[in-house]
Order: sequence, then C-alpha cells, then structure tokens
Amino acid sequence: MTDVVDSDELLRRMQRARTCARQEERTWRARSERLRSTDPEGAREAAVRTLAYESVLTVLDEILTPGRHATDRSEPI
Repeated sequence: MTDVVDSDELLRRMQRARTCARQEERTWRARSERLRSTDPEGAREAAVRTLAYESVLTVLDEILTPGRHATDRSEPI
C-alpha cells in the first residue's frame, strides 16, 4: 500500500512511534528489574530489548527535536 502523506501526518506518525517506543522501553525496563533475582536469562533478554528501545528513542528524539539532545549523550555517535 502506497499512501501519500503530508509532512504534518508524517510528524504525527513519528510522535506516535516515539510515544510507543517510550512505553515499550519502560515496560521492558520494569520486566528486567522484576526478573533480575528470579530469572537472570529473562532479565538479560529484557535488558537487551530495553537498550534497543532506548536506541529507537534516541533516533526519534533527534529527528523530532534536532540538536536538543546532543548534549545529553555521554559518548559521540
């Protein structure tokens, strides 16, 4: 399906994606913390997923608010 969308709709979609990624990152972080003592392998898997969502958030934040987060990084990309 090839829908043509305007820039406002593209911006709304990216903002929804950022909101979704933020929620998923929180969910996986909580799961990692919860499983840490009972299931180390599950906690490790959840921690990896948390990192993946953090990466997605970093990219979406830079797209939606360019330059605003550049000083927040501890390492250069």
